[in-house]
Amino acid sequence: MSVEGVHPAAATGFQRAADAYRRGRPDYPEEAVAFLAGRMGLEPGRRVLDMAAGTGKLTRLLIPFGAGIVAVEPVEAMRSALAKDVPDVEVLAGRAEAIPLADASVDAAVVAQAFHWFRAKEALTELHRVLRGGSTLALIWNVRDEERSAFWAALSRAIEPFRGDTPSHRSMAWRRAFDRTELFTSLQTRSFEWEHATTREGAVDRVMSTSFIAAMPDDERDRMREQVLRLLDDDPRIGPRAERFGLPYRTDVQWCTRR
Repeated sequence: MSVEGVHPAAATGFQRAADAYRRGRPDYPEEAVAFLAGRMGLEPGRRVLDMAAGTGKLTRLLIPFGAGIVAVEPVEAMRSALAKDVPDVEVLAGRAEAIPLADASVDAAVVAQAFHWFRAKEALTELHRVLRGGSTLALIWNVRDEERSAFWAALSRAIEPFRGDTPSHRSMAWRRAFDRTELFTSLQTRSFEWEHATTREGAVDRVMSTSFIAAMPDDERDRMREQVLRLLDDDPRIGPRAERFGLPYRTDVQWCTRR
């Protein structure tokens, strides 16, 4: 499957893996979400853009703060899952480089787990366009904490040869656009350490929802699934008998202000 303006790994992988994404991807820790909502000033009467909202992992956590949310997502399967799971939120098809909203129509914008997919300079121009003056643009990332997990460290070594030209948050290439732009203030960061309680199948779903893995041929995905199970067995904190366990993450909340 192709989606205009979307990297093939994202278009194909996330179309195929929307259900695994819903099951296996972690939510965001309560403390980080509360901090994020505070930075964006979420409250009744305000309107926030959730850009590249995926299946709504963050979207549904923002609802209790009372702001109106418009979720924009380019991949149809992800968008359908979002609309099903978060039925009271406005959901639109669109890309960060062509946001289907009017000028100065939102009071804040957030990008969860996705800015590395964007053509960064174009995306910042579009986000600047739809935000009102003085508004906050925020990013939030769940980052696998390899320093605290033998499984995560071994997994990264196992999957990296298959990445190809798929964009990566860890490359930090996306960050250069923030360093160079005059449209927003400097990006600031606050981090939160936590563990995601999951199961063996949940961990497998987490890995299989990775874009370039989900886009693999079926036989290669089957081999990867078996390798993930072996890596779980080899982790001294998990092992073959663990039914539930914690996988460590670091959640980074980043924000800047529209000039």
